[in-house]
Amino acid sequence: MCDQFVGTWKLVSSENFEDYMKELGVGYATRKLAGVAKPNVIISCNGDTITIKTESSLKNTVISFKLGEEFDETTADDRKVKSIVTLENGSLNQLQKWDGKESTIKRKIGDGKLVVECVMNNVVCTRVYEKA
Repeated sequence: MCDQFVGTWKLVSSENFEDYMKELGVGYATRKLAGVAKPNVIISCNGDTITIKTESSLKNTVISFKLGEEFDETTADDRKVKSIVTLENGSLNQLQKWDGKESTIKRKIGDGKLVVECVMNNVVCTRVYEKA
């Protein structure tokens, strides 16, 4: 189900990440620090549970979930959100909701790379990772 995503991925490019963080309401100093961080993403599957670890010099986060089941998440910028992840057309689509707001994070594999598209309102950020 998620075998194509499994592995350790390192960030190789990032477009519009600061604007996305600004749209989320992330403070200036945190945006500057996060903007230079080069996180690794480690994705693993154990039965029907998917775990996504994000490790950087700034902060480490871990989420574990089952597809289609809502879970509580504390994001890297300390938002408390309700998240749900679905698998559609080979893309892991995560919807985060908090305080009447929402953001989507779509993870898909293309040309052997993990492409992560983060969207809030009309701000789109694309981050590309290669297998480490």
